Amino acid sequence: MNSVTDSPEMNAEDLIEWYYAQGYSDGLPLVPPTPAKIDAMVKALGGDPSFKECRVPPRWGSLTREALAINMVMAGCLPEYAAIVRAAMLALCDPAFNLNGVQATTHMASPLLIVNGPARIAAGMNAGMNAFGSGNRANATIGRAIRLILLNVGGGWPGELDKSTLGSPAKYTYCIAENEEVSPFVPYHVEHGYKAEDSTVFVLAAEPPHSVTNHVANDPQGILDSICSAMSTICSNNAVMGGHCAVVIGPEHARTIAKHGWKRHDIRYYLWKNSGNLWKDLYFNDRYGKIYNRSFPAWYKREPEAITPIVPSPDNIHVFVAGGEAGRFSAFIPGWGKVSSPVLRAIDPGAEPAGGPVCLDGTCQL
Repeated sequence: MNSVTDSPEMNAEDLIEWYYAQGYSDGLPLVPPTPAKIDAMVKALGGDPSFKECRVPPRWGSLTREALAINMVMAGCLPEYAAIVRAAMLALCDPAFNLNGVQATTHMASPLLIVNGPARIAAGMNAGMNAFGSGNRANATIGRAIRLILLNVGGGWPGELDKSTLGSPAKYTYCIAENEEVSPFVPYHVEHGYKAEDSTVFVLAAEPPHSVTNHVANDPQGILDSICSAMSTICSNNAVMGGHCAVVIGPEHARTIAKHGWKRHDIRYYLWKNSGNLWKDLYFNDRYGKIYNRSFPAWYKREPEAITPIVPSPDNIHVFVAGGEAGRFSAFIPGWGKVSSPVLRAIDPGAEPAGGPVCLDGTCQL
């Protein structure tokens, strides 16, 4: 991948079309990666353009700092975003995430990135109104840079190594920040042992958000029952494959829940206990024979009237607060199933979660 074309007759008007012709694009126009822009990005990454950060499946291409810089420039990123994108790629290439499977699956799963800590502010990320939507350069281009790397370095091209039957708009960009400033709860990364001043990335192989509307309830149970309803379908991968999922609670819903003294762990336990499906519904009353998923935990009851949890544990439900302060909406985000685990990673390599009990909103639990 070259920073500019080798053709002497190439002019500025042709560059975008030339990069289309080379097959480098996600379908949208690319920013021409000039040497000056690449150099600035490599410098933000720590220099040494040949340094290999990781290898990206399924093609297992080497993500050097130069390749990382080029894809970030083409996506429209600023150097201020470099550390976030690098941390996200290192998290995605953690074996636990199974990026090889995510890239090649027929499912519509795409890597969701959620950023916590001061890095959100420094990059100018949107955690408020329209957080999952358009209009913010950092959210859009950080997520897009990840997709370009998955295409250009990882080889996850649709119809070739990417076999997704339908795909989704999340395969362009899927990146937000937690709205820590308006959240009544401790930030997600603090719940998991990091300091508030640390910055982290969280990645989950996920479907697009499923809207949850509740303009009536004035108590936690009413709001969370609506989320449980969204979670309790027989058509998501979580229903038939377990794994992990995310819940993004809008600030209005979060304030109502917190006003009654509920903490993050209360939310997770309530959602886990009150969502799920009847075993007979998951398997259509054995209409097609006994095709039960043998990968479910042994303690699940394989009985017609037994409730099958959406995920095996409350800890498999990852709760965030994001969105605008007006509007009683939240979202359920199904995961890909047990074949991929989310990864939480510090942006600063020196930051590590504290040992011992994790403090949840001031309540320490062993």
